[in-house]
Amino acid sequence: MWKRLRDDAVLEMLYGSGVRVSELCSLDVDALDLRVGIATVWGKGAKERRVPVSEPAADALRGWLRHRHEAPVAESASTALFVNERGNRLTPRDVRRIIDRRSASPTHPHALRHTFATHLLDHGADLRVVQELLGHRDVATTQRYTHVSKERLKAVYRDTHPRA
Repeated sequence: MWKRLRDDAVLEMLYGSGVRVSELCSLDVDALDLRVGIATVWGKGAKERRVPVSEPAADALRGWLRHRHEAPVAESASTALFVNERGNRLTPRDVRRIIDRRSASPTHPHALRHTFATHLLDHGADLRVVQELLGHRDVATTQRYTHVSKERLKAVYRDTHPRA
């Protein structure tokens, strides 16, 4: 039971917050403030940033935290938000296995981060805001991460062109 709840929380955090897999694996329990829907992550270059925790992610995290005591937890991982079957802090390889078990087709954990950014932009988020959420130093990096979906192109054309 605890593995399913952990996996739900992992997937919701990756998609709902856009965190890097390394950031997710290094999260500690005390980095969460579910009352306000924020997680504090340490990104590249040891830079701290706050990311939103969606309501579905918060619900999944609450479920996981209620049952986390059922998982084995090594002393070295006592503060870790997510642990594996051996009681150690979750690793990127563990995350890949979770996604492989849950995905209908093979995908990479980073695809959830791309999807997070694309959905934000497709629904009108400012590129600069997405840059901050992803923790990119340079907006050009954010531009590489995102692409305009065919659906978004069609919708903008339909909504803005007089002959559409």
